Amino acid sequence: MSGGVDSSVAAALLAAAGHDVTGVTLRLWGGATDSGCCSVGDVEDARRVAAQLGVPHYVFDESDEFEAAVVEPYVRAYDAGATPNPCVACNQELKFGRLLRRARALGFDALATGHHARVRHGADGVSRLVRARDLAKDQSYVLVGLTQHELPSLEFPVGELTKADVRARAGALGLRTADKPESMDVCFVARRDRVEFVEARVGARPGVVVDVDGNEIGRHDGIARFTVGQRRGLGVAVGARQYVVDVDAAANVVTVGPPTALLRDAIDLIDLTFTHERPGPADPLEAQVRAHGTPMAATLVGDRVELASAAPRVAPGQIVALYAGDELVGGGVAA
Repeated sequence: MSGGVDSSVAAALLAAAGHDVTGVTLRLWGGATDSGCCSVGDVEDARRVAAQLGVPHYVFDESDEFEAAVVEPYVRAYDAGATPNPCVACNQELKFGRLLRRARALGFDALATGHHARVRHGADGVSRLVRARDLAKDQSYVLVGLTQHELPSLEFPVGELTKADVRARAGALGLRTADKPESMDVCFVARRDRVEFVEARVGARPGVVVDVDGNEIGRHDGIARFTVGQRRGLGVAVGARQYVVDVDAAANVVTVGPPTALLRDAIDLIDLTFTHERPGPADPLEAQVRAHGTPMAATLVGDRVELASAAPRVAPGQIVALYAGDELVGGGVAA
């Protein structure tokens, strides 16, 4: 129970269905930027909702593990010129890693969250992860990395509901989270403060800005300020609109160029995982590179996603989710 409306309603639906429900909130971060999910206020909201529903509520302090498994890799990635997705890391390592293991050790049958996604437990013994009913709120993308080790033990009760339905049910139950706004920033750092957060830990790394021909056209104040595809805050003025085409952290060089310089017809992946079986090279897929990005027709050949048509380069470190229709079949990290 993160303290938001979705997990509140998920708990309410399970309790109403007759399940023996226990609410758990993970205490993950307590720094000065404690403004996203799992903040002090969120913990209190979760506790109050659990009391309204008449279910036990516990807070597990996983802040040390969060620092090691999410925050530090996030900082290291930016310092290396990559663009990480900390929410995916948190899901893999904390929510569906440590928390699921603890739930199993304590004898619980399943772990449920408020994610807008669906798990279909098949008669063939395979649990499949599919998009939420409300596609505008679908969160299956951030669940990349879940496999048959986790999926049979997971439930996403609000996955069949629209966001409007969720809020209506929360309102009908009188839950304090019914009208609570959604958290949009990374929980440990607001988007506008990312550079300051990273550079406070690893320092600024100034360098040069070059064009696609290698000509120096400016200087920059730190490598962590740039990500592939960025078009604002480049600090150079060369007439036509420019985009970050590459970030060479080893040399502290940022390459910029026109939008055509970003186009690629394939994406190399590392850390590939699959929900149950690997698609074949001829199987039609769709690749999605942002939480609500437009899916692109693709196939998977080895560790490379081959796109049906060229698209802007995916920043290294970003998650590439692979779908067969509405089913998430796997994904990996852009190299």
